[in-house]
Amino acid sequence: MTVTALVSAKSCGVTTSALAMTLSSTRPSLLAECDPAGGTIRAGLFQAQITAGTGLYHLAVAERAGEDALAQAFASHLVRLDESGNRQVLPGLTDPAQAPALARSWPALAQVMRVLSDEGGYDVTIDAGRLALESGRLHSTPPPAPLLHGADLVLLVVRATDQSLALARHMTEPLRNELTDRGTGADALGVLLIEDGPRRAHEVSEALRLPVMAALPWEPDTAAYLAGTGRAPRKLNKSALLGSARTALGHLQAAASRRALHQKYPPTRAPAALPEPAPASVPASDAPAVAAAPQVAGVLQRLGQGRKDPRV
Repeated sequence: MTVTALVSAKSCGVTTSALAMTLSSTRPSLLAECDPAGGTIRAGLFQAQITAGTGLYHLAVAERAGEDALAQAFASHLVRLDESGNRQVLPGLTDPAQAPALARSWPALAQVMRVLSDEGGYDVTIDAGRLALESGRLHSTPPPAPLLHGADLVLLVVRATDQSLALARHMTEPLRNELTDRGTGADALGVLLIEDGPRRAHEVSEALRLPVMAALPWEPDTAAYLAGTGRAPRKLNKSALLGSARTALGHLQAAASRRALHQKYPPTRAPAALPEPAPASVPASDAPAVAAAPQVAGVLQRLGQGRKDPRV
């Protein structure tokens, strides 16, 4: 399946978009709230019903005990978003001061999420929060860069306003460089457009020099519910936001599949030319997942227990 990381230049609906994508998936889905500035789902959608004893921070402690401990802890710190257990969330940090403790854990967590997608059939959405720059590159500490490196797609979430585009414009080149040097390639980068403003998709694409890979409507009632500031709509599953998120997921999965195919079978420069060497940064889905599968078997086994058919 697909690992999609959402980022922004400023708070503009990343968490709400990630929740909409997770809830609308027709397959088992996981939302990992990995914003180093702290998570909002715990106090928002869950209305503080989940204590600080559950969530991302505790995985840093488990990772230091070894990969097996991390795999077991990962499953135990997930919270169900629905009764079937097909949609789950890993709640984020309760305090930004906890972020440095996760610096050495991000690569292992990226590997677990990769295997959940490749081996477990999960749609994984990563809420990576707001990006920070340092000397023209992604800041070395705040962003969970290894999660971006291993994702199939990295989407810069923007609103359809000039203000949002002005802020996002400064992030595009550093993100391109980061994904070229350490990720799966610059073509993993695109835009998730929140249609709250006058700018059209083609204008956003031209302004940022990035493809708009998906768009979500601005639906205040559903967005307020997902943010924990409003009541649940009567027919949440039929809301315009979740319907569009379901369509967006289909587009993103198709884009990720095309990227994987192109990377596995790169075009030759001439009919007689030999195949080009594999790129230095191969897709995470090609090699590490198979090697990592035994180490996260506990995650897949525990997540599969009691899960119902997602089509029900």
